[in-house]
Amino acid sequence: MTEQTSFFKGEMEKVHRTLFLTPWPAWVSGVFLAFLALLIFMWWHTWGVAGGFANWGDWFYYRLGLYESAPQRGVLLNGMSVSNIGLLVGAFASALMSRQFAVHRAPRWEYGKGLVGGGLMGVGAAIAAGCNVGGFYSALGMLDLGGALMMLGLFAGAYLGLRYLLWEMENVGQNSQGVSGVGTESRRDWSRIAPYVGVSVFVLILVVFQVYNWLGQTQMGGLLFFGFLIGLVMHRGRFCFANAFREPFMTGDSTMMRGVIVSLMIYALGVAAMKWAYIQPPGAGVYHPFWMGSLLGGVIFGFGMLLAGGCASGSLWRAGEGHLKLWLALVGFFLTNSPMGRLLDHSGVRELLGGGVFIPELLTWQGGLTLFYLFCAGIMLLLVWNEQTEKFTAF
Repeated sequence: MTEQTSFFKGEMEKVHRTLFLTPWPAWVSGVFLAFLALLIFMWWHTWGVAGGFANWGDWFYYRLGLYESAPQRGVLLNGMSVSNIGLLVGAFASALMSRQFAVHRAPRWEYGKGLVGGGLMGVGAAIAAGCNVGGFYSALGMLDLGGALMMLGLFAGAYLGLRYLLWEMENVGQNSQGVSGVGTESRRDWSRIAPYVGVSVFVLILVVFQVYNWLGQTQMGGLLFFGFLIGLVMHRGRFCFANAFREPFMTGDSTMMRGVIVSLMIYALGVAAMKWAYIQPPGAGVYHPFWMGSLLGGVIFGFGMLLAGGCASGSLWRAGEGHLKLWLALVGFFLTNSPMGRLLDHSGVRELLGGGVFIPELLTWQGGLTLFYLFCAGIMLLLVWNEQTEKFTAF
């Protein structure tokens, strides 16, 4: 019995080391992310993040008395809100399991940048009808041409944001290094029990899923669980779209962006199979404002995510890891996204920004998929060329 117990303990330690202590390559996280996004598409509809922030903002302003009517769904019954909560908790559990959770403080100046950057992301997401997930990743995966325009806008915004940060380093002289406030003064090594707390969080998510099931809200429970897995996957691979759009300009490293493109190629293929076979309607997820809204929103969002230090999904998983600056980015996001969205709707400006364009409707399925993969291959080749020549890198 002792030998069996020892063997079991050793095997569990190997699994833990492989899953949570060994870094995941970006492409591995990208593959898992595409799989989970496809599951969400089959379970509900397209994966997004900004809609959850909009729901939080709607409730916030309604409680303040600034909105006359309450949102149709509560925070715990709005699909994107629930998946966002799952993503945050999943990253928290993963950080505990990998002994990486800590309260990461930052200089006061950085907190202001987090709040302003989050606010700009909220504005950009409202204009583009989606953030880096809904407006770019899911949109392009749905073969919505607006996703490609937002990608270009994100590149432009990230470049401008990086130029600003470089200017700030040279002229403002702020200390950009955050300070971790955990563990160094503690008399007890909490890292030893952190994995067990992480397991408890995982069990709690399963319990909450069952509660949703008992209440007749199985779909919401599934979105919570899928969001939880996305948070875990993104945290383990440090999968961040801000990194993907920043590093090619900063150091030339395109590892993260290549992971994003690999993920997109898998995601789009699965989406095409489901739409082509009418498992999901062909027009699902095709509503992003081509061309002006996606491009302009992408530029504003890209600049904001460089200030904040994380995109919409990246801010969620990094907040779950304990970064206080990113918590302020989340606050800034929902404070601006909700009113900006209402302003665009009520003023009639949204109609001027453009509408969804389904690529296969223009070029047939064969032509549309061919164009999509040629676009991905072209971006890949450009990234590799930039790595070798450092033509567009700052350092």
